[in-house]
Amino acid sequence: IMLKPSEKRQPISYVAKADELERDYVIQKNDWLEMQVYTNRGEKLIDPMPELTTNNAITTDDRLNPQYLVDHNGICKLPMIGEIQLDGLTLRQAEEVVQKNYGQYFKEPYVQLKFTNKRVVVLGALGGHVIPLNSQNMTLAEILALAKGPTNDTKVHNIRVVRQDTVYQVDLSTIDGFASGNMLMKPGDVVYAEPIRRPFTEATRDNASFLTVLISLLTLIIVLNQ
Repeated sequence: IMLKPSEKRQPISYVAKADELERDYVIQKNDWLEMQVYTNRGEKLIDPMPELTTNNAITTDDRLNPQYLVDHNGICKLPMIGEIQLDGLTLRQAEEVVQKNYGQYFKEPYVQLKFTNKRVVVLGALGGHVIPLNSQNMTLAEILALAKGPTNDTKVHNIRVVRQDTVYQVDLSTIDGFASGNMLMKPGDVVYAEPIRRPFTEATRDNASFLTVLISLLTLIIVLNQ
């Protein structure tokens, strides 16, 4: 059961803790970036010079959204402007740098960048899921929803978020717990949803083959004794 009223507020707000962290992801080596460039009139420029797209870029089938690799030196090779140092920058900072470079070719260009390789792993009662972080403001609730949970087999009062060497325990069973625990997710986070143990169901499932054989033998004995 989720979002029950609680008499006591949670002593620790993980939302507040998350807000203290850097909200913007920092570009790192081996990241993949998707870029969209617009003119000052909002016209979209799609890979203006395809001949400059080399092995460091991959595209979708319709070639509408090229993706560019930040190499081991932190350099990304982009159409027209060539190599540019992007590692260590937030997306917003990188957009400003790229916009400035494209300003040599277009009037007041507008650039949008987003990661395509930032993910969160969900384990436990919800099974194994790898959820891409399509936004810098994705919350725990959104990640659980994308993993098709929580289910009736999930202990919603014991959701754990593993972030590097820190483990956050989140209680989503109450309104206050949800408000304080619906934290912003970061790349590399692991969400563990503890399953509800059902000993009888598990024992039946684990011993299903044995029970089938036993029932067959008992049936055979009864038939032979008639």
